[in-house]
Amino acid sequence: MSKTRILIVAGEASGDLHGAHLIEAIHRLDSSYEFYGLGGNKMRSAGAQTFFDIERMGAVGIVEVLGDLGHYVKVYRRFAREIANGGYDAVILIDYPTLNLRLARLCREKGIPVFYVIGPQLWAWRAGRIKEIKRNVSKMFVIFPFEEEVYRNAGVDVEFVGHPFTETVAPQMTRADGQSYFNLQPDRPTVGLLPGSRRKEIEMLLGPILEGAQAIARELNTCQFILPVADSIDPEVLKKKAAPYNLDIQFVSGKTYDVMNVCDCLIIASGSATLEAAMIGTPMVIVYKLNALTYWIARPLVKIKLYGLANITAGEQVVPELIQGDLTAQAIQRETLKFLKDPEYADSVRNKLLGIRKSLGRPGVMERIAQSIVRALGPGEKKE
Repeated sequence: MSKTRILIVAGEASGDLHGAHLIEAIHRLDSSYEFYGLGGNKMRSAGAQTFFDIERMGAVGIVEVLGDLGHYVKVYRRFAREIANGGYDAVILIDYPTLNLRLARLCREKGIPVFYVIGPQLWAWRAGRIKEIKRNVSKMFVIFPFEEEVYRNAGVDVEFVGHPFTETVAPQMTRADGQSYFNLQPDRPTVGLLPGSRRKEIEMLLGPILEGAQAIARELNTCQFILPVADSIDPEVLKKKAAPYNLDIQFVSGKTYDVMNVCDCLIIASGSATLEAAMIGTPMVIVYKLNALTYWIARPLVKIKLYGLANITAGEQVVPELIQGDLTAQAIQRETLKFLKDPEYADSVRNKLLGIRKSLGRPGVMERIAQSIVRALGPGEKKE
């Protein structure tokens, strides 16, 4: 008997989490499927054998990718060889279009079915990629309701499966229990610092966020800070970078949703974490900054006026965004203190954020994707 072998590729921390849940969902249907590819600790724990870890795959722009180009070329060549040598019954690509769209093209040339989970954000930039997706992707699974029409109108086989966060985003502790667990004083305002999960992202954002936190502490000296460290980042690196700022910061590993739940406001990198925070209902100030050259190159290609997924999903600017030149310590202080000093404003924003969850579908996302993939591929064990 031969087993169904799947190449699965996730290039960053969020993809590692989704990939792990998908592997587990497929194994609940058929435990004989085998998975190989690119991922992190979560995918390995779910049963995948990985050729590379995601830690060095977190570049956030054109210039940043060029700075680590040798590693990207090495990863691409390894996967190109894996695809060319055959032996895989299907490929599952999770987000990360920088690498995954190239791999999809190689798979089509070899006749390998491609299932793409969480497709490129064509509604945000480079919409022309949809022609390439139509040629190379067998089935697209999208997680925002407005994406389905975009892909279907282009002739892509697409299914809106709901957002994975509907089943994963939930604090495990009450706010009071969380405050006790994290050694936070309940009578003091708490601000969460979330500089992202990618090395390059943190290099660009941690400094401005800490400067903003300093400015907040000068104005409101009772403020306490907490920083959840992503699995892909060494906590000691962040502690060392934060030390010169002399701030009251609790560094914690894991339990990000409980951290979000105990905070009165978050200073948070634009990305999927803003949607997680919205679903928990925590007010936030969204921040982002790219290398100046990357921003100059990319800006004409971007079609949206809102950057944070929380705002994009809401269809309006519910929370402030400080992007590129607008990201200053003074701006972070100003927008954060609005939430901390005006409870009515904070409550109105909190209610709008909680309404976002309803638009994102129902739980069981990875189960629906797993069922579709297993139906298409058949039993994991096959007669020779």
